[in-house]
Amino acid sequence: MSADLWQRGCERLAAELPEQQFNTWIRPLPPADVADGGEQGVTVSLRVPNRFKLDWIRNQYAGRIESILTELAGRPARLELAVAPREAMPRAATALPANQPVAVGQVLHNGLRPVPVNRPAAVERPAVNGLAAVQPAMAQAPVAASGATPAPGSTRHRINPALTFDTLVPGRANQMARTAALHVAGAPGQMYNPLFIYGGVGLGKTHLIHAVGNALLKDKPDARVLYLHAEQFISDVVKNYQRKTFDELKAKYHSLDLLLIDDVQFFAGKDRTQEEFFNAFEALLAKRAHIIMTSDTYPKGLVDIDERLTSRFDAGLTVAIEPPELEMRVAILIKKAEAEQAPMPEDVAFFIAKNVRANVRELEGALRKVLAYSRFSHKEINIQLAREALKDLLSIQNRQISVENIQKTVADFYKIKVADMYSKKRPASIARPRQIAMYLAKELTQKSLPEIGELFGGRDHTTVLHAVRKIGGERQKNTELNQQLHVLEQTLKG
Repeated sequence: MSADLWQRGCERLAAELPEQQFNTWIRPLPPADVADGGEQGVTVSLRVPNRFKLDWIRNQYAGRIESILTELAGRPARLELAVAPREAMPRAATALPANQPVAVGQVLHNGLRPVPVNRPAAVERPAVNGLAAVQPAMAQAPVAASGATPAPGSTRHRINPALTFDTLVPGRANQMARTAALHVAGAPGQMYNPLFIYGGVGLGKTHLIHAVGNALLKDKPDARVLYLHAEQFISDVVKNYQRKTFDELKAKYHSLDLLLIDDVQFFAGKDRTQEEFFNAFEALLAKRAHIIMTSDTYPKGLVDIDERLTSRFDAGLTVAIEPPELEMRVAILIKKAEAEQAPMPEDVAFFIAKNVRANVRELEGALRKVLAYSRFSHKEINIQLAREALKDLLSIQNRQISVENIQKTVADFYKIKVADMYSKKRPASIARPRQIAMYLAKELTQKSLPEIGELFGGRDHTTVLHAVRKIGGERQKNTELNQQLHVLEQTLKG
């Protein structure tokens, strides 16, 4: 058996994979051991530095690696992966020499681009059991004292150990954000820096950044990691401003390896806070530390924040987490119920998911009500029990969400007259909000298409159907529209 089988296999992978993926996951691997089993085939044994990278390589690349090795060897090739003891890993071992050229034209994407959604090998087969925030009810870790540098490996990094990639549910709503977060966890400081994640409340942004922190601390227990809410940073700035101890503030934030900061929109209008965060931001990037931020809107949508900050927020990778689709909501419910040792019938999960659409946090709250009702009443979980447990929530929804309420809310949001909802006017500034209102009426009420059409000035049901299909289709592709719809849905649901 040729001793250079692994080397040739890596050269093939370098030609097939995006350059940044290859350099991040394959190039740093040590040479594999190749055992020739004669007619039985070839066994290629590969040792990787930690469990996280083993899971990622197994799920994302193992199938393709085996296919390439089988083709090159002319016989079946089997890839065996194992975690190597730390002392056994060569410090500079690489799958290919660092200066190994990759032919021009063979690299499909440059390293700054996010992994495309339509690449199933890189996105749709998660390395670990995925994303969408199913947030366990755990107390937060102790908070680091203001001005104190977080001790490596201690609870002072404020990372919640329960919020990991394993306790998250994957879905279309978060696959881009999840994939980017996995890349950062596997190679901090190298790509997608800063990573800016935005979306509505309760969609899993906090869970995701905690998952990155947990993955890095598992790989490097001595890493300096800190999670905090933007308000905590503001508080630190105020305290150090009062005490004139800005050296302590710099010692705390400028020495980190990974800074995870939630809800940066709270920096709005706070000039001194923005200045100090800008200084910390520049210092961390200069030392190749990684920064991950979350917000309720994309960088250019932030108000009262200095342009030099927002331009830097947008300089790495900006990704959205969207409201979970029905199938994802069902998966979250079933997974969380299993974690509570209370298996949930699929039809009940669908019933809850159809009636709770706003975000994952509300979904989990509804689940807790159903589980508690089942335990207290000593009844099995079924749709009738779920209906009884959630009757207050369902009655509020039914009472508040009417087509008339939707028309008024959408008209206010897009600054048009409510009368425009019924009129025959057709300029885009009116027709578009009208279609959005029709879509929401179909999604959030029990009205039929003809009934909705009648309430929109006596329009035919085919007009309503066209609007529903058009807005529903665009929602999947247009992040800005999806955010607007999410805001409208949350407003309507109170």
